[in-house]
Amino acid sequence: MNLLIDMGNTRLKWAVTTAGQIITGSSLVNSRINRDELFRLWKGIYRPRRIAVSCVSANRLVELVQSVAHELWLDVDIIHVKSQAQVFGVINAYQQPVRLGVDRWLSLVAVWQKYHSPACIVDCGTAITVDLIDADGRHQGGLICPGLTLMKKSLGQGTDALPFSETDHAVGLANFTEAAIYSGTLMAAIGLIEHVLAKQPANLRLILTGGDAELIAGQLGIPCTVDPDLVLRGLLCVLEGHT
Repeated sequence: MNLLIDMGNTRLKWAVTTAGQIITGSSLVNSRINRDELFRLWKGIYRPRRIAVSCVSANRLVELVQSVAHELWLDVDIIHVKSQAQVFGVINAYQQPVRLGVDRWLSLVAVWQKYHSPACIVDCGTAITVDLIDADGRHQGGLICPGLTLMKKSLGQGTDALPFSETDHAVGLANFTEAAIYSGTLMAAIGLIEHVLAKQPANLRLILTGGDAELIAGQLGIPCTVDPDLVLRGLLCVLEGHT
């Protein structure tokens, strides 16, 4: 058994693997990560053979995770995954490959291993990232913009009159401010995705992941696949290919 840990901008996701299968556990919001919460999550699982960690959050959280892991399982092998120039058939488009976010890199690896076809990968999380991979496994580059919550918060922080709300509303032209912000930010994300896809070949597979993937997928006018565990799948690829 192995332990996979995906430390994102907003939350920690994790899973154990047995016979190549991923079994996800309860996620933990970053603001709640502490020693006791991590012990609560992991004290009941068997000692993992290896731990693979992907992190785009604060270094102090990585150090805490590593400390708890070594308290629970002395001398367990922990692999801190970084983006690479080329591995598992995927070629990184970045001039400085390590500067590509490791979550985006692992999603590319996971998609190529699972689908082996040209794809547009959209991570609908704290930030919305769009990455394209062609039929030869070459990353074509990507785009980044604020995620839905960040868009809403930026309106509240940049103006005196626009409120931040997490309430869902009907999508469309609105007759009150909260609903107008809800639909406006959602349509901005949809417009970005559909604009990118309009300039690509028709055979490109659209894959969404991240916390807002289901919400955004439900409003798209393009067929898509929602795959919530791409980063974890990418970590599993790394472990299976790690000697």
